[in-house]
Amino acid sequence: MHLLQYVSPGSSASISPRSLANKCNAVAGGTPAGGGGGGEPPRDLKRPGFLRAAVAPPLVAALVALSPLCLAPASLGQTADIQRGAVLFRQACIACHDAGGNIIQPGATLFMKDLLRNGVGTEEEIYRVTYFGKGRMPGFGENCTPRGQCTFGPRLQEEEIKELAKFVKLQADQGWPKIEIAED
Repeated sequence: MHLLQYVSPGSSASISPRSLANKCNAVAGGTPAGGGGGGEPPRDLKRPGFLRAAVAPPLVAALVALSPLCLAPASLGQTADIQRGAVLFRQACIACHDAGGNIIQPGATLFMKDLLRNGVGTEEEIYRVTYFGKGRMPGFGENCTPRGQCTFGPRLQEEEIKELAKFVKLQADQGWPKIEIAED
């Protein structure tokens, strides 16, 4: 009775329950099923290409499964959003928040520990503070009020602030790694 048929390139070999047990014992360092022992390696180990046929497929499968090439990269859409967020950050925020810091108020950086301490640890909260401002941080939203809390410079559209909040949250989660900004 055959349980499994393995066909390697150029050959055909059937594996019976007994030969499967022999191979498992050989790999585990035991003796073949049915006795024999005597320090003599099982017949299959002497066959040319046995180790390659027995070990290579699972080894290759493990390497492929664990390879960084198998990890799904960020989609082009996500990469484009990050780039747009980075460009917006460079245009509107970098003067005060270079590399996630804060030159105006050192305890209000864009690093996660400060964001959490100041109650701004989510994308939604970052959006709200960017739109309406908070403390010394001016608001950049088109409909920001009161006027004294809002920037005197150019305002950002709602979608731009969403992209900016997403970018700031991502950077804060990663400890503000350097981002190369593609020039237009």
